[in-house]
Amino acid sequence: VQLVESGGGLVQPGGSLTLSCAASGFSLDERHAAIGWFRQAPGKEREAVGYFSLLTTYYAESVKGRFTISSGDAKNMVYLQMNSLKPEDTAVYYCAAGEMGSWYVRGIGIKGWGKGTLVTVSS
Repeated sequence: VQLVESGGGLVQPGGSLTLSCAASGFSLDERHAAIGWFRQAPGKEREAVGYFSLLTTYYAESVKGRFTISSGDAKNMVYLQMNSLKPEDTAVYYCAAGEMGSWYVRGIGIKGWGKGTLVTVSS
């Protein structure tokens, strides 16, 4: 499983940014499959942002109402639309593929990770 993120960069507080994740060797058509995002801020532990599966979409409380995870017609692409960005959203964002559910949120059983893309929210 290989995952490649794109779309990171510098954005002002209150701004928007969209990240993309292209997966190979993995498809959302697989049973219980999920592709989503984690992030790790400087000096902090990695945390789950959310994931998309054909059955449900999960969001961490810290991003609910501001971030949207979606997939395109090709079931190997997932997008993270981030609105109303805050300085505390600054982190390296990683795309990850695995099975939907609590294990995914805890980073357990992940089948593949991207190399990460840096998002910096600053004026």
